[in-house]
Amino acid sequence: MDLTPKDAAKMLKVSVETIYDWIRKGTLPGYRLRDKYRLNRVELLEWASARQMNVSPDLFRQDDGERDELLLTNALRRGGVVYDLPCTDRRSALRAICDAIVLPAHVNRDELHDVLVAREALCSTGIGNGIAIPHPRGPIVLGISEPSLTLFFPKHPIEYGAIDGKPVTMLFVILSTTVHVHLTMLSHLMFALQKIEFKRLLEGRAPQAQLFDYLQGIEQTMSRPATRVGAPST
Repeated sequence: MDLTPKDAAKMLKVSVETIYDWIRKGTLPGYRLRDKYRLNRVELLEWASARQMNVSPDLFRQDDGERDELLLTNALRRGGVVYDLPCTDRRSALRAICDAIVLPAHVNRDELHDVLVAREALCSTGIGNGIAIPHPRGPIVLGISEPSLTLFFPKHPIEYGAIDGKPVTMLFVILSTTVHVHLTMLSHLMFALQKIEFKRLLEGRAPQAQLFDYLQGIEQTMSRPATRVGAPST
């Protein structure tokens, strides 16, 4: 799952020279392997997401015939939407999330809490504009059979150490089954969050059925070959 600087440049739509410059300055996470730079695909997408950079979901499509259509919508239907989450800060939010989230019986909630806390210790998953995307660093650490996405609305805005310093008003918790699924879900979510109407629905804490329907429309539009990177009319 590692990328060359050229791959990263294509993914982020910048020049290869810009990628090298970011790596040398320590802005972009990368490492040297036999005198050549390499970047981890998951870390790169999360880095780009935290900076709200436009990354095409096409880059994470399967080549083996497996369909990604409605992956995020179906994951959100499994995880659901939780309104008025009782919490006052990032620490209490992560604890409340682990208490409230829908999980298979075999998944240990304390273990989920530990991996979410460990991920936040690396850097905040608050990507700005009131949004945070908590998730385990290792997508398959929990051993779940189906991916899920749960949207939590805190009862009040909370301090989260977000990249723009603003309080968080919504948290999307991603639980994935594979690295590919994690990448695809995250890229689909970032694509959806660029849509003005979807952001309006989120800011208005729309009913979950309305959120499901609109997100489904976004993913269906993405799956059409002729307009794969387009969006529903808003």
